Amino acid sequence: MILRILFCILIICTGCSRDEPQEQKQQPATVAAAVHAYSCLDCHQVELDSLHAGIICTDCHNGSASASSKEAAHTNLQKQPAHPLLLERTCGTCHEKQLGNAWKSLHFTLKKEINAVRRAFGADQDLASLVDIAQQEEIGSPLDLVDDMLRRRCLRCHLYYSGDNYPETRHATGCAACHMEFAQGKPVSHAFIKSPPDSQCLHCHYGNFVGADYVGRFEHDYHWDYRTPYTKTGEPPRPYGVEYHQLSRDVHSQAGLSCIDCHSGTELMGNDVKAITCAGCHQWQLGDKIQLDNLKDESGSLTLTGRLSGKRLKVPQLRHPAHATYRNKADCTVCHAQWAFTDEGTHLFRIDTDEFTPWAALYVQESSEVEDQVTTSLYGNDTYEYVFMSDKITGELYSGIWMKGYEMRRWEFPIICRDEQGMLRICRPLLDLHLTFVNENEELVFDALAPDSGPAMGLVPYTPHTIGKAGAFFKDRLKENLELLKEPLNMEKNQLPNKNP
Repeated sequence: MILRILFCILIICTGCSRDEPQEQKQQPATVAAAVHAYSCLDCHQVELDSLHAGIICTDCHNGSASASSKEAAHTNLQKQPAHPLLLERTCGTCHEKQLGNAWKSLHFTLKKEINAVRRAFGADQDLASLVDIAQQEEIGSPLDLVDDMLRRRCLRCHLYYSGDNYPETRHATGCAACHMEFAQGKPVSHAFIKSPPDSQCLHCHYGNFVGADYVGRFEHDYHWDYRTPYTKTGEPPRPYGVEYHQLSRDVHSQAGLSCIDCHSGTELMGNDVKAITCAGCHQWQLGDKIQLDNLKDESGSLTLTGRLSGKRLKVPQLRHPAHATYRNKADCTVCHAQWAFTDEGTHLFRIDTDEFTPWAALYVQESSEVEDQVTTSLYGNDTYEYVFMSDKITGELYSGIWMKGYEMRRWEFPIICRDEQGMLRICRPLLDLHLTFVNENEELVFDALAPDSGPAMGLVPYTPHTIGKAGAFFKDRLKENLELLKEPLNMEKNQLPNKNP
């Protein structure tokens, strides 16, 4: 009986051992069938807009969509596929015509701004684009210093650079700078927007430059005694790097017009396209060309439809007799600008040492690189091995840091002067620049270097976006300045300001 039981147990055990290898042989096939098919969306929960929905992530970003590890998936990854250096193989594959126009546009090249500054300091040839500014590792001439200042301090708002590290100055690069919405320093979504809201424009057009004035903002001075209001909990928020005064908004902003209602994509991304004028809307007559595609003739008068708001606004026509009297003598803004940017005496200092003690009260400079290095050196537990600032075109770090200060920052009295055509214009002292350079041996190489040519007081005509009613005293702005029109035009001598309220 015992032998029979042992024999049965042996058979059962043997049978189990025979079946086990067979199950093991089948197991790999079962596991292989359950292998997960990886994709970028397993980790990145993003959604494209309808026009780009058929594009695969790797078409723009490279990398490997099917890799099973982060390291392998991110091999050769392009974080900024819309960067100008990559545009031809990304956006340009579908938008070839638009990209061809954009390359030559002022938004891409900034050629007017850079050439105005370079010529004031002795350059005898214009550059086609900001990328043509020479990198200067050694400063041997005034123009070398100007080029270094442009590449590392001034060109912080262009399509090659993603902006300073403040909540509302960060943006994407290239085409995405306008067409990918950012807020609080991060993308709102991965959906591209055809019509950018004003918040997108202000990621670059902030500070005391046209754009910020449209919404009534004037930047505070850098010194901590002027950066009010004070709060019990420390500094107030600085979304654009420096606090700002809230002044009156442009009347068009008050009416609900966005930037792109007047500045269309054709103008912004076109090659030398004529910008819209005040007269083109407000002095329009039946039979005249209509400047914008969101303007419409309705029974002999113009109506504008907001591109973002959808609001329909009747465009008022000019009725006051002063317009007929002065329209060939003075720009509209001479009477209608409520206020203007008049930052006088802009001083820029390149220092190659970390002696920041004299700058303690000026650590806020609208530059996150400057702010970080000054506060770290003066108040931090650690210091940097050397002072540095990045090249805003290539991202490379170079020794030396650019500090900035002003003699006076005001908005109350717009400066009136003449442009090259002899018209009275609102001007601002943009070329009232003074450059200083102290090298790593604390030797003064250049001291308050000023332009050797250009208009008197560095005045440059511009169009303030602070339009409102001219008021009862508009003639006071014109009275003394009209005397300028009787004299021969000389941009260096007769462009004298009169500060009439």
